[in-house]
Amino acid sequence: MDKKNLIFWFRRDLRLEDNVALSNALKSGFKVIPIFIFDEEILENLPKDDARVSFIYKTLSKIDQQLKKVGSSLLVKKGNPLEVLKKIVSKFNAKSVYTNKDYEPYALIRDKEIKEYLKSNNIQFLSFKDQVIFEENEVVKNDGLPYTVYTPYKNKWLQKFDKLRDTKNYHLDFSNFHQFSHQFPLIKSLGFIESKIKVKPFNLHNLNNYDSVRDFPYQDKTSYLSPYLRFGLVSVRKIVLVALESNLTFLNELIWREFFMQVLFHFPNVVVNNFKAKYDAISWRNNESEFKLWCKGETGYPLVDAGMRQLNSTGYMHNRVRMITAGFLCKHLLIDWRWGEAYFAEKLLDYELSSNNGNWQWAAGTGCDAAPYFRVFNPETQLKKFDKELLYVRKWVLDFDELTYAKPIVEHKQARERALNTYKKGLLEI
Repeated sequence: MDKKNLIFWFRRDLRLEDNVALSNALKSGFKVIPIFIFDEEILENLPKDDARVSFIYKTLSKIDQQLKKVGSSLLVKKGNPLEVLKKIVSKFNAKSVYTNKDYEPYALIRDKEIKEYLKSNNIQFLSFKDQVIFEENEVVKNDGLPYTVYTPYKNKWLQKFDKLRDTKNYHLDFSNFHQFSHQFPLIKSLGFIESKIKVKPFNLHNLNNYDSVRDFPYQDKTSYLSPYLRFGLVSVRKIVLVALESNLTFLNELIWREFFMQVLFHFPNVVVNNFKAKYDAISWRNNESEFKLWCKGETGYPLVDAGMRQLNSTGYMHNRVRMITAGFLCKHLLIDWRWGEAYFAEKLLDYELSSNNGNWQWAAGTGCDAAPYFRVFNPETQLKKFDKELLYVRKWVLDFDELTYAKPIVEHKQARERALNTYKKGLLEI
């Protein structure tokens, strides 16, 4: 029997517009069956009310509703991706599987295994660049090696983008979806319940003055774009065009995202190891009771506590405050950055391995292009500079004016000296 269908596999590209692999699939001349797989290996350690799963589920439901208007459906499954795909390509007699690339270590291993299986069964596995402007080997040094410092990477990125202008819009021909009806599953059938934490709508109206307001958390001028970019509800090509027209500082943040992605691709050991091995001998204190106080936002440092309580309540944390809370954990408490990275991974709505890892190693001084180890931010000075009227603090630290509010867990000057001595000693032991 002739193979007349192909599979499009949604992953980090949850949208029915400007989607590279989906556009190519719909132009192929074959009927397209769109699918999404809830990967059991990723889901198994998540709480039942994980807010990101709820966000993905609602997004998929909207996609399914759009597809039903053209007589199609979104096929949603849960399981091991390879085992699920084996059944789907067999059921629909598919000639190929189209998808957009994912560059994280687990995804690379998963896709390699799937590609090998499909090839052995004479089925194509076609992947496309979609979630970035430039992928891992497109912005490199003149000798072909990857950049490990942001500024020269950014300069090369901008130079290459100016020549390429890769912002093409990928049109979707909805008439080429396979005509079939599939019952969209209930969230409880996937083993989850709806989270009380909601993802806010993103807002790009404040980008013109982004560089002047971005450091003041009480102004709440953040775009709230990151979860949408993380899961591909928006096209990075469109967002880059908006940034180019609105604010270059915001564009720089998008370039940081791609910088950390290519660092993770070329140096996957950074997931569990210091990028700079010379910091391996640092003797972290790793005091569990102090870590718990940090997690709960009970350190006695108002800006740190406000950030952690915002994170725990909403899944968000202001970027300036992320830097302060991360630096406090690593430098003031001398707790291994991996502990904090894992906690953020559990809580952040916009959690992305490459950025989370890169920013935590930046704060700890162990990463590529990191803040020097002797830079220890004073959270009290940061408070006076960025929330002097305590508007952000009082929003999140409801007991701030009460006698019961925590006393500082450690004195800044002593903590700074302890951190410097510990880092110096660790570096001397290499």
